[in-house]
Amino acid sequence: MTTVANWNELEQRIGSAVKFSRRPVAVSFLEEIPANVEKFAGSEPSSCSFWRLAATGRVFYTLPENHFNCAVGAYTHNIALSPEREKETGETLKFMFDLGYVKPEEVPQIPRLAKTPTAILYAPLGDTPTAPSVVLFACKPSGAMLLSEAANRAGVASGAPALGRPTCMALPASLQMGAILSLGCIGNRVYTGLGEDEMYFVLRGQDLTAVAEALTTITSANSALQQYAQGRRAELASV
Repeated sequence: MTTVANWNELEQRIGSAVKFSRRPVAVSFLEEIPANVEKFAGSEPSSCSFWRLAATGRVFYTLPENHFNCAVGAYTHNIALSPEREKETGETLKFMFDLGYVKPEEVPQIPRLAKTPTAILYAPLGDTPTAPSVVLFACKPSGAMLLSEAANRAGVASGAPALGRPTCMALPASLQMGAILSLGCIGNRVYTGLGEDEMYFVLRGQDLTAVAEALTTITSANSALQQYAQGRRAELASV
């Protein structure tokens, strides 16, 4: 079993190759309440808001009802809203339909978790006390390029195009298919503070070691190719 020290080592290895503005976030979808982990207390407007808290260093778990403020996040996490709030999903979708943001026929295509989790654990990757289901990397496109190339080399790339809204669908999509690029969405950018020059790369926890190992080759190759391209530009560019 991978220990906390191993997760910390993986965060350090990946972070030495890809510069992050915030710590990678480990998300674990659990069938049982985790022992010796803080239970989230309070309120957040969205499921992705918990990513922001974990990126700052907090380790905690949520229950399904902690996601009731986010009809979209509840949908992608396969969480049924309480009877008194279940109409909010339809109201939220109608609002998006009326804006022209989403078409009704797109909704069935949005990836969802196969099973409702009993609890969801959030932590910085290096501090997670349990094996992560998925890991979220908020990074600039240059960092996403390196991670994507490493995932391809490791044979864990999904082959899917970069995803858009809602951002939270990238989690079940990654579990189903492999490494995922997500451009984010406006709600996520507001709730998490994701920068205009940043995007997400999402990996299954089981693929972290392979991608970290592939990054060694990828970063070395990119360094050599950068020098090669710079030389060709200096030699051949006439304008």
